[in-house]
Amino acid sequence: MSPAIDISDLHKTYPGAWAPALDGLSLQVRRNQIMGLLGPNGAGKTTCINILCGLVKPDKGKVLVLGKDVQKEIQDVRRLTGVVPQQIALFGNMTAWENFRYIGRLYGLSETQINTRGGRLLERLGLMPHADKRIGRYSGGMKRRANIIASLLHDPELIILDEPTAGVDVQSRALIHDFLTECHQKGKTILYTSHHLDEAEQLCDEVVIVDEGKFIVSGAPKQLIEATARITPCSKLEDVFLHYTGHSVRD
Repeated sequence: MSPAIDISDLHKTYPGAWAPALDGLSLQVRRNQIMGLLGPNGAGKTTCINILCGLVKPDKGKVLVLGKDVQKEIQDVRRLTGVVPQQIALFGNMTAWENFRYIGRLYGLSETQINTRGGRLLERLGLMPHADKRIGRYSGGMKRRANIIASLLHDPELIILDEPTAGVDVQSRALIHDFLTECHQKGKTILYTSHHLDEAEQLCDEVVIVDEGKFIVSGAPKQLIEATARITPCSKLEDVFLHYTGHSVRD
């Protein structure tokens, strides 16, 4: 079976940039896997995700998502993929239900599908009591959870999340973790970025570290920790990350 994501020799340099955002990046994500895409600020993670979603065109390279060529079959890719952006992609002056019905119609869902799937996700992510409140009045954690629901209404095979737990409280973070684990158990493939390395260590089957637009290393967190410990003191994924990317601050 082909990988869920197959990235080969991906290059991207933005106009006026002093260095490439992606410089020959190649990696694969197996189906029914939770893969953490990790790297310092400016490593190329968001550019990689934007290319996967068809929002940015690469200068060179090939990307297959669930066997579909992103540059040639982007509508099929979008139908199969749910993307949860780091920014809240909802209308603040509309209620959760109003947002979901609008977004659901964009996906071509029927009213019954929107109500059934939206209701199930609202219940699971603890937002049903607030479904008729405007998104602009939600807390940060509530907005993050609503953002996830909006991206999963069409029941995608592949879920891509960019910093889904940024700025949320411990309870919301735990709820999101449990929900993603359930999605994985149901056969979904998940790719997500996070600066919470303890989160990636607990949640991911495998992580890939990128830096300066290039592949650095990948593997199961436990295996990477054990392998790195043979080189330098290492007891957690954060130690692995710092070993490969250095201690210099990235702005």
